[in-house]
Amino acid sequence: MHRTLLPEGWPRPKGYANGIMAQGSQHIFCGGQIGWNKDEVFEHADFVGQLRQALLNVRDVLAAADAGPEHMVRMTWYITDKQAYLSNIREVGSTYRDVMGKHFPAMSVVEVSALIEDAALVEVEVTALR
Repeated sequence: MHRTLLPEGWPRPKGYANGIMAQGSQHIFCGGQIGWNKDEVFEHADFVGQLRQALLNVRDVLAAADAGPEHMVRMTWYITDKQAYLSNIREVGSTYRDVMGKHFPAMSVVEVSALIEDAALVEVEVTALR
């Protein structure tokens, strides 16, 4: 399915992969998922709570394609507050593993000035292969 790429001599990254070599017949592109529930209601005003919901939403979209976190090859997080991310890094990691398990795709985290939904603190995009 896919293989994590780790150049010789590089330290093993924590919580992401530097690269993924993937093979699959179906490409799944999950549009940006934010921290609201299926009824488009924000149940949490904090970063970690919204991250958990956004990841659950990604997992639900993948499930609609008969896929799961193990099929993810690329993930991008758009966050509105770098300090909220960094100051909660342990909870971020724990939340990620609770929802996605130990599947770590190639990943980027980008701080943005705002997201389309004013209350949104994080948006997550995923590419997967099945």
